[in-house]
Amino acid sequence: MIDVARIREDFPILNRKVHGQPLVYFDNAATSQTPKQVINSIVDYYENYNANIHRGVHALSQEATDAYEQARIKIQKHFNAAHSHEIIFTSGTTHAINIIASGYQTLLGPGDELLVSAMEHHSNIVPWQMLCEKTGAQLKVIPMLPNGTLDLEAYQKLLSPRTQLVFVNHVSNALGTINPIEKLIAAAHAVDAKIVIDGAQAAPHIATDLQQLDLDYYVTSAHKICGPTGVGILYGKSALLNLLPPYQGGGEMIATVTFEKTTYAGLPHKFEAGTPNIAGGIAFGAAIDYIQSIGIDAIAAYEEELLRYATAQLSKIEGLKIYGQAPHKTAVISFNVGAIHPYDIGTILDKMGIAVRTGHHCAQPIMDYYQIPGTVRASFSFYNTKEEIDRLVVAVNKAKMMLE
Repeated sequence: MIDVARIREDFPILNRKVHGQPLVYFDNAATSQTPKQVINSIVDYYENYNANIHRGVHALSQEATDAYEQARIKIQKHFNAAHSHEIIFTSGTTHAINIIASGYQTLLGPGDELLVSAMEHHSNIVPWQMLCEKTGAQLKVIPMLPNGTLDLEAYQKLLSPRTQLVFVNHVSNALGTINPIEKLIAAAHAVDAKIVIDGAQAAPHIATDLQQLDLDYYVTSAHKICGPTGVGILYGKSALLNLLPPYQGGGEMIATVTFEKTTYAGLPHKFEAGTPNIAGGIAFGAAIDYIQSIGIDAIAAYEEELLRYATAQLSKIEGLKIYGQAPHKTAVISFNVGAIHPYDIGTILDKMGIAVRTGHHCAQPIMDYYQIPGTVRASFSFYNTKEEIDRLVVAVNKAKMMLE
C-alpha cells in the first residue's frame, strides 16, 4: 500500500486553495499534477547546464546531451522497448500519431483499409481521416457496445487482407475502459496489419511491455504521467520506423546536406528535426523515475480502490448515471445527473474547489453514441484520497439541489 499522505507532500499545487476552498484535483485524465522532483529537474537544467544538445563539444552541451539521452533510455526500459533508438521524442501523443500518418501517405492507396475504434480521442481519428483523403484508403469504424466496451466480434469481421493499419486506445479517456489490446494486436497481426496503440491514458496506470505485446507503434505523453507538457514519445519497431520517411526537414535529422542532395540521419534523429524540448525530455525521465519509485502496480491497486469507492458513493445519488460500465476500467468516472447540463455541474463544483472536466472530452463520437451533449468526468490519481471523493459527492448533491 502506498503512503498517500507522504506522496501528497511531493505535489506543491495540492496545498493551494481555489475560491477559498482546498483544491480537489480530479482532472488527471487531462493532465496529471507534477511532483517537485520533476519540477526540480527542469530548474536544475536551466540553472546549471542549459545548452543545445548533440552539437557542441563544450561541457554544458555534453552534460545536456547525456541527460537527454539518459531520459530516452529510462523511457525505453520503463516500457521495455528493444532499443533506445526506437523511442522518438515528440511534443506529445498528437504529434506522434501525425508522424505515423504522414509517413503512410506514400505507403497506402485506393483499396487499402484502416480500422479505428469508436471510442478514440479526436487526435486518433482526424489524422487518419486526413490520411484517407490524401491516399484514397478507406477508414472503417470498430463499433462499441452500450457498456462502453468494443465489439470484438465486429472487429474480427472488419479485419481482412485489405486492412493495413488499426488504431485503438489502450484506455478510453472519456469512459476509462481498458481495451483488451493483447487480443486486438494478435487479430491485427493475423491479417498482416500493423497496429497503433494510443497509450496516453494507460501509461499513468498500467504497466506496458512493448516487446511482450509485440506492438508495432505506441504513443503517449509525459503530462499524463506526472511529467511536463509539450513532450511525449513515439515508439515503433526499428524496421517500421525505417520504412517511414522523415516527418520534418531541418537540423539534426540529416547525415549530409548539399544543394544537390540531402541524406538523412538514422534513428531516432531522423524524426527529431530542430532543437527539441530538452528540459521537457529530461523531466520526462525524472517523471519515470518518480513513478517507478512508487511502483506502477502499487499505483494501479490504489487507484482501483479509489474507483470502487467513488463508484459506490456516486451511485447513491438519485438520478446520477455513469457512462462506461466496462468490467475493466482505470480510475475514471463519466457521469450525468438527470437532465442537468454537465457544464453547469462542473461550474458549481469549481466554486467548491473541485476540478473536474466537462464536455465531450475530445471524444464526440462517444457522446453521439449515447445521445448526450457530454459528461462530467472525475478522474483520479494516486495522490487523491477517499476524503476528496466524499467532498465530490457532497458537491454533486449540492449542485443537483441547486439546478433541478
